[in-house]
Amino acid sequence: GINAEYGELDDKLLKNVWMVVRVDGKGFHKFTSDHKFEKPNDLAALNLMNDAAKGVMSELQDIFMAYGQSDEYSFIFKRSSTLYGRRSSKIISTVCSMFTSHYVFNWNKHIKDPLMYPPSFDARVVLYPSVRDVRNYFSWRQADCHINNLYNTCFWALVHNSSMSTKEAEKRLNGTFSSDKNEILFSEFGINYNDLSEIFRKGSTIIWNESKDENGRIRKDLQLLTCDIIGDSYWDEHAFYLDTSSCD
Repeated sequence: GINAEYGELDDKLLKNVWMVVRVDGKGFHKFTSDHKFEKPNDLAALNLMNDAAKGVMSELQDIFMAYGQSDEYSFIFKRSSTLYGRRSSKIISTVCSMFTSHYVFNWNKHIKDPLMYPPSFDARVVLYPSVRDVRNYFSWRQADCHINNLYNTCFWALVHNSSMSTKEAEKRLNGTFSSDKNEILFSEFGINYNDLSEIFRKGSTIIWNESKDENGRIRKDLQLLTCDIIGDSYWDEHAFYLDTSSCD
């Protein structure tokens, strides 16, 4: 008979490294506008993203941590994972498909207005061989969250409260530094950026939390955090996730 897999690319990922799959909303600038998401942040929409991520983690328990902000989510698999023989195409397509389906499935739970058309996401996988690489990746994504949220908070304050057009607000912020944006927010709008909700400033981190039930059995639950993941404190507390012993 004909080998159905003849010509199929051998795309097995390296062993003994951490796999990170990042899912990104495709065309979400238009999607969020069409569905009238609140600017600069829509808490219900962020909670929808968090539920979609929890759905993925519940089904793929080799994922020990996920981090999300805006329209993206990053999932990191334990180094020893042998999911789908570590085949890149299977892992990427499964995570992306699961995330999208959970996003649609949970839509009515979080969003009042009906879904006008199907959302879509793309995904990629990146490999990280060291703890430092892993930490640098998540530091980069959280720093990106802060930079984008500070800009968007300032931008939409100018549009909503100063009657500026979007082009005028963009021009006003062009070339400004973080300190300038903080000053604009505080002096013109009475907003202390550090008082804003942590989920907006720091994004969402989801981890597995183990506890014992009344019968002494280990129970695993998903826990949502909105904490700093750039400094040492988070990683010191969860160092067991990044076990560097051999996974062969």
